[in-house]
Amino acid sequence: MRRVIPVLLLFAFVAASAAADPLPERSDRIVSYTMNVRLDPGTRQVTGTERVTWRNPSTEPVADLWFHLYLNAFKNTKSTFFQESGGQLRGDQAAKDSWGWIDITSMKTEAGVELRPRITFEHPDDDNANDQTVVRVVLPEPVEPGATIALDIAFTSKLPQVFARTGYRHDFYLVGQWFPKLGVYEPAGMRGRETGGWNCHQFHASSEFYADYGTFDVSFTVPSSYKVSATGERRHEQANGDGTTTYRYVQDDVHDFAWTADPDYIVVKATFSARTDVTPAEYQQVASRLGRTLDEVMLSDVEITVMLQPDHAPQAERHVEAAKAGLKWFGLWYGRYPYKTLTVVDPQPGAGGAGGMEYPTFITAGSNVIFNRWPFDRIRGVEMVTIHEFGHQFWYAMVGNNEFEEAWLDEGINSYSTGKVIDVAYGKDRGMVEFLGLRIGEVDTLRAGNSPTAIYNRIIARSWDYTPTSVYGFYSYQKPEIALRTLEGYLGDETMARIMRTYHERWRFRHPGSEDFFAVANEVSGQDLGWYFDPVFRGTDVLDYDVATVVSEPVAQPRGVVDTPEGRKTMTEADARKAAADARKAGVQYATRVVVRRTGGVSFPVEVAFKFEGKPVERISWDGKERTKTFRFTRAERLEWADVDPDRKVVLDVNWLNNGRRVEGDSRTATTWTTRWLFLIQNLLTSFGL
Repeated sequence: MRRVIPVLLLFAFVAASAAADPLPERSDRIVSYTMNVRLDPGTRQVTGTERVTWRNPSTEPVADLWFHLYLNAFKNTKSTFFQESGGQLRGDQAAKDSWGWIDITSMKTEAGVELRPRITFEHPDDDNANDQTVVRVVLPEPVEPGATIALDIAFTSKLPQVFARTGYRHDFYLVGQWFPKLGVYEPAGMRGRETGGWNCHQFHASSEFYADYGTFDVSFTVPSSYKVSATGERRHEQANGDGTTTYRYVQDDVHDFAWTADPDYIVVKATFSARTDVTPAEYQQVASRLGRTLDEVMLSDVEITVMLQPDHAPQAERHVEAAKAGLKWFGLWYGRYPYKTLTVVDPQPGAGGAGGMEYPTFITAGSNVIFNRWPFDRIRGVEMVTIHEFGHQFWYAMVGNNEFEEAWLDEGINSYSTGKVIDVAYGKDRGMVEFLGLRIGEVDTLRAGNSPTAIYNRIIARSWDYTPTSVYGFYSYQKPEIALRTLEGYLGDETMARIMRTYHERWRFRHPGSEDFFAVANEVSGQDLGWYFDPVFRGTDVLDYDVATVVSEPVAQPRGVVDTPEGRKTMTEADARKAAADARKAGVQYATRVVVRRTGGVSFPVEVAFKFEGKPVERISWDGKERTKTFRFTRAERLEWADVDPDRKVVLDVNWLNNGRRVEGDSRTATTWTTRWLFLIQNLLTSFGL
């Protein structure tokens, strides 16, 4: 039965809602691609044509166009990608002598002018003249402000054996980064630019992508035995009578296009229902928390397609339910998913390099047969990867930051959002693992990579500037999530939720930078949060507080010449012992001293908790700015323990093991965390290598 939201409830939310940025219905559509290509399984090549139409969004004439040729990263070992990666990425090694490349065989204007002789390879990021992942073409005449230009391009793409997100494995194909793709022309003022110009970086080992929004109309021909899916909606399917079939997919308001083909896929269909997969109570709760009307948080139905490997058939429902969890919670929190389709691809065994990747309306997950059955079915790697890659529909696909230059804006914000979904969908204390009685939550896994020695890089950096390159993951994924969870602990859940919602509303189908996120956070919170953003996102210091000293002893009785109300007395050792005995009979007074230290360079407001014998826990707020803070008490009760940040809101603190100290030593906390971390490293991260 269809669920109906009561009319009175709707009126209540309309009356109580706060002002919101309108959620845009469409992008500015700077560029459009119309393609017709054919896959040749014998040569592993995709050959065809594309018409690219580009509109100049700036106020000045533009005399050239810059294109990405991503597949040339795999052309030889001289490319910047191979120089930086050594031929491996995310634990996946490039197959020997399996190269990929892309050739532009023709580039003509609408008038038929051949531009191929005008093409030059550019290397804007380094001095590697051998890198061929970026080309520039000087136009016969500039494109005037607001005017458009259309080019007809013929090209051939040779796919490598699956590595670094794209390629083939036997009859499996994941076709990504496969066509000549325009960079982004950034007008003056956009993302802090002083002058307009093309943003078109080389393909680096750690970098991903950045492109303008527009429309894609793509027809591809493959052997008829293949099962296929792609970005967008399937509009047409035609058997050609020669053993091949042509499929046409169309999608507006996206900035990339990918597709897959494999004759062995099991195709699983499902529908996310905005009325049956979300309850009226959930709509009500979210609208109230965000200060939005019920209409503003309503979602839309989405057709889900899972392209599943036969050996993973028992995991079909896990993929579907994870996709639904993403559609539900990302949609409720940030704004409805505006597309009609979502494809989840399960790569063939041995093609793991194509897993864990995102494209508009099209994501790749990944799994192993070991996760088919109990007890390994409670290790939620399948769910985590699916939800994370779906989350990139919001943080990368719809809010289109520059992944080359500020990867944290998609990877970090998406990791934070993914963790929140896992918490609510599977449980804070068990969202990642329930294995033979052991439970591990998102925060447990998150903090495993944090370290007091992580002081040599910053969050805001170009993807190829991290040293060593292996720390890219920590500074782009984990540390930003840790930082955002810490900010949430400081501002409160509701304020943080409204920051995230407003940021998404304001920057959907646009290209923000870090400063834009910070500005929204300041605006919504009503605070200048520069004191936090500057050291945490732009600096390299760490945050760490510890309880250095806890002393709680009976108040010492004085010796020597003492002035008392009865006059001056000389207190001997025997007098002091007698006074101490009398004090014990009357109720001993304890002198307590607790020293809390800031051992990291970053300061943060914290609470310090104190537990005295027989008394409730007491809390004292401290701004955390001084290097040390001494707390003194004279009480009838003896102190049992002290703890800085007792609720563990400051997730950014690099070492929680030193946050608490008992008057008498207690190693239970250290033992617990060591066990959990060891299990994480051995049984989760190594299982996926993601």
